[in-house]
Amino acid sequence: MEYNAIGLLEYSSIAKGIGSADAMVKAAAVDLVISRTICSGKFMNLIAGDVDAVRNALGAGEDYGQETVIDSFLIPNVHPDVFPAMSGSTNVTALDALGIIESFSVASLIEGADQAAKAAEVKLIEIRLAMALGGKAFVTLTGEVGAVESAVAAGEDVVSRNGMLVHTIVIPSPRPELLRDIL
Repeated sequence: MEYNAIGLLEYSSIAKGIGSADAMVKAAAVDLVISRTICSGKFMNLIAGDVDAVRNALGAGEDYGQETVIDSFLIPNVHPDVFPAMSGSTNVTALDALGIIESFSVASLIEGADQAAKAAEVKLIEIRLAMALGGKAFVTLTGEVGAVESAVAAGEDVVSRNGMLVHTIVIPSPRPELLRDIL
């Protein structure tokens, strides 16, 4: 299904996160794309739909989650590479330059990845979210060196706004073995 908006709520409470998922899907016509625990005892709900429905569902989730809401976002006109990168279904067979953005938060990383993909002619490879990462998240992307540098800078700017940036890197000519090992 094609979505034009996504939203995410990240919680410090698993119980409140589960209850919030129910409140969100009851409040508006959205799809619950991801609803699960994430490392260091947190919970996340990622929803998709049209902008107004996502906004309404996020409001219901924030009301339910109250003080347990750690982070959130609403991205209208989400870049089409974001969903395949989150599900690991991208089709990248060769690396040009390799860019990586690493974040302390799932929400800030997805926002940064979306902005990176919109900022330059790059291909998102993977968005890895908080599982076996100590609650952190990262995105890998590829393209020409200048495009990757621009995309990483744009994503870094978004992730840095909330103090969630761990590190970024651009590798101009990565060895082919990296593609095998990072996918």
